[in-house]
Amino acid sequence: MAPVLGCIADDFTGATDLAALLARSGLPVSLRVGVPAETEGVADAVAFEVIALKCRTVPVEDAIAQTRQAYSWLKKAGATRFFWKYCSTFDSTAEGNIGPVAEMLMAELGTTQTIYCPAFPENGRSIFMGHLFVGEQLLSESPMRDHPLTPMRDSNLVRLLAPQVQKKVGLANRLVVAKGTAALQEKLENLASEGVMHVITDAVSDQDLETIAAATAANLPLLTGGSAIAGKLPRIYLEQGVVQLSATSNSDSVPKGGQLVLSGSCSAMTRKQVAYYASKSASLRLDPVALAGEGAGAAEAWLQQRSAEEPTLIFATAEPEDVRKAQEKLGLEKASQLVEQVLADLALQAFHSGVRRFVVAGGETSGAIIQALGIKRLDIGPEIAPGVPWTFAELEGERVALALKSGNFGGEAFFEDAFKLLEAA
Repeated sequence: MAPVLGCIADDFTGATDLAALLARSGLPVSLRVGVPAETEGVADAVAFEVIALKCRTVPVEDAIAQTRQAYSWLKKAGATRFFWKYCSTFDSTAEGNIGPVAEMLMAELGTTQTIYCPAFPENGRSIFMGHLFVGEQLLSESPMRDHPLTPMRDSNLVRLLAPQVQKKVGLANRLVVAKGTAALQEKLENLASEGVMHVITDAVSDQDLETIAAATAANLPLLTGGSAIAGKLPRIYLEQGVVQLSATSNSDSVPKGGQLVLSGSCSAMTRKQVAYYASKSASLRLDPVALAGEGAGAAEAWLQQRSAEEPTLIFATAEPEDVRKAQEKLGLEKASQLVEQVLADLALQAFHSGVRRFVVAGGETSGAIIQALGIKRLDIGPEIAPGVPWTFAELEGERVALALKSGNFGGEAFFEDAFKLLEAA
């Protein structure tokens, strides 16, 4: 069947987050890792196709090239509606990559307007008067201000987006959204008449997201935002009759054998999760400076001594000051790439030692590990926390389970909860 919605995500954890919320509808969801070959999988495309890229922090021209390829594959598969998914904390710099990719997709589709709605109220992300909040804190006052790759020092999404795009940026605020679908549609039309192509939409509740989805799903071929707004689209498509429920579902048989947590995220929540799980598992901290000087041999030897069945944690998670010091010594890009590569190599070593269940924290880390394992497609399983599902894949003839977690998602006991859920499945 032709996809009802073709989705492109800028990192791997974001892709699984998006796929999980779409899968709540009961409609089939396919998550493809990287851009498929030109004709690969086109014949077996499903209602919701999600392509996971690793383009959040790459140079703008590379992000545009990757997403254009993903768009072309989705269009060839038959998609006519598209969703550009980025983080609910709008992770980007003044150069991009959120805005430039959106403008490229708009040009490809010949559309003159789209919306930006990273709000995820269920996970404490809300937008009010154009300002993004994390819980009750402004984005700029949250731990995201110290993100090692995309430090978010401004909470005003209009100001954040404007330098990234060529056309005008505007706002449909909460007062408009609260009036309902017709009022929001009228606001969007008025902004369009003023030449505003990029519209930030306020949202502080799920009801707001439903209003925004209802106002835009039929009129705009491209929507952009976090996974929460996309999660409202399946119900609208079902009501419109453009897709129907069927008995088809993703396979979620649970693989047996071993478990390992790999964490490259340095978010505030991941630091809590690592501290909690370290007290319940064999754990090893990776130091980027030591890795640069001595290599990964000691970490590989340590992992080799562990039983596959033993709860095990390997992490590069650190406090902001420690991250800053490592970046000063090694350079920002080298420090992050070194950690990602070592964690990816350790994941492959663990698989060959019998581990079949992995929890990975951090979008860039997840991308590196999935690529190292050579996984091309994931089935979506049960949610561990809002937006974080177990996923399943085939690797060298073996079935593996992977939970790919964005840094700030999940509670303190997330790693432990993830394996408990899998055991109960």
